[in-house]
Amino acid sequence: MFAIFQTGGKQYKVQQGEKIYVEKLDLEVGSKISFDQVIMVEGSVGTPFVKNAVVNATVIKQGKQKKINIIKFKSKKHHLKRQGHRQPYTQLVIDSISVK
Repeated sequence: MFAIFQTGGKQYKVQQGEKIYVEKLDLEVGSKISFDQVIMVEGSVGTPFVKNAVVNATVIKQGKQKKINIIKFKSKKHHLKRQGHRQPYTQLVIDSISVK
């Protein structure tokens, strides 16, 4: 069984037991979370969400992604600006998908 749910402004297609990376959630490692904004569950599409559908997950890791470097360069003007960014994330493992 698969489901599509929404969190952090993005949509994720998941199955039970799958590990996914989502935008940072303020939760501790080992804590459980339930997502009720389920858009689709195995063929049944919600308008906009499927009623009584829940995706349960457990937080297994909090971290930051690999650093990306931003360089702004203007030729002949002796101007160079460097900036870096590391996006924080939360890694989840999907425990169950249920429709009541």
